[in-house]
Amino acid sequence: MKRRPYAGTDCRRALNIADLARIARRRLPHFVFEYLAGGADDERTLRHNRAVFDDYLFEPRTLTRVGPRELSTTLLGKRHALPLVIGPTGYNGMLTRHGDLKLAAAASGANIPFVLSNVATTSLEDIAAVEGLDAWMQIYFYRDRDYVRKLVERCRDAHYETLVVTTDSAIYGNREWDLRNFRKPMQPTLRNLLHLLTRPGWIADVLIPDGMPTFKNLGDLLPPGKQSVQGASAVIGQQLDPTLNWDDIAWLRDRWPGKLIVKGILSPAEAERAAALGVEAVVLSNHGGRQLDHACSPLEVLPAARRRVGERCQLFVDSGFRRGTEVVKALALGADAVWLGRATLYGLAAGGQAGVEHALAILQREIDRTLGLLGVDRIADLEASALVSRRRG
Repeated sequence: MKRRPYAGTDCRRALNIADLARIARRRLPHFVFEYLAGGADDERTLRHNRAVFDDYLFEPRTLTRVGPRELSTTLLGKRHALPLVIGPTGYNGMLTRHGDLKLAAAASGANIPFVLSNVATTSLEDIAAVEGLDAWMQIYFYRDRDYVRKLVERCRDAHYETLVVTTDSAIYGNREWDLRNFRKPMQPTLRNLLHLLTRPGWIADVLIPDGMPTFKNLGDLLPPGKQSVQGASAVIGQQLDPTLNWDDIAWLRDRWPGKLIVKGILSPAEAERAAALGVEAVVLSNHGGRQLDHACSPLEVLPAARRRVGERCQLFVDSGFRRGTEVVKALALGADAVWLGRATLYGLAAGGQAGVEHALAILQREIDRTLGLLGVDRIADLEASALVSRRRG
């Protein structure tokens, strides 16, 4: 009998993140799924992010008296249940109604941080109000620095403790497969509009209650009448500031009294410079393969970056993580935590908050099982010696 993956629509029956991705594809309109899953140019970075995990193999210890595993860890001074963060992703209201709130609620229930995207369809104040949530806020540097200043003040007023400044999208990536689905920015082609009719569940969930989602945190940056996802998509790309540099990070560091994270670095030398500026953490990232094609994976620069920053700041990674085994490999190489993007978004698209909770439960079980099979009780006991690099010699 031929092997067949799960082909239904019940997210609770998904055994892994790939199952959730297939359910998401069946639920979403084609142009929405392409936005979620696609990458830049020929998508070589997208594929490399997945292939790089094969470069590291486990070398388990089997006679070590393994007991119950301890998966909790300290992130920016707070204890969390898992070495995971739900990272910033935009337009989540296009996946399901109130998508950001559902992600945040799942993160709160799992006791892990949630990072709200600057281009979210939920206000930062509504996310800050989610009970028990360790909420972090992402910002981009736009040409209008007064908007950036006001956003920082807004975050302070909402009692956020952590800001995340993303540095690798000051110039917008070339996402060709995304572009092919539209006649104009966020205006789907006729073929996509016809496909949309085959997704009545998505229409009832997303479009009928409130119409097209709108951006809740861009304020005066957008001209009148351009607050919707459809109207704002072209404006945002024009507002991103390609002159972003270290002076801007220092400017933000001087104005933000809370914790500051720099996301989007791939150079160990830049990671060291960020640590020297006094940031609390760096996220090694290639934006999930959505920006620069042929870019290296964060996993490849992680050991060198850890040597450069030492213990001056925490070190996080993202891009391509779908399995608990992959999370454990990153932790063994020196990461303090892994940030999730598509992995939890597939859960969100497949089943709303319940789908995100299921995605996190899958990863938790996989991390726990992997640690046990390696002969390790605690996240803190993971070392690079648990891995064998296939590139040696």
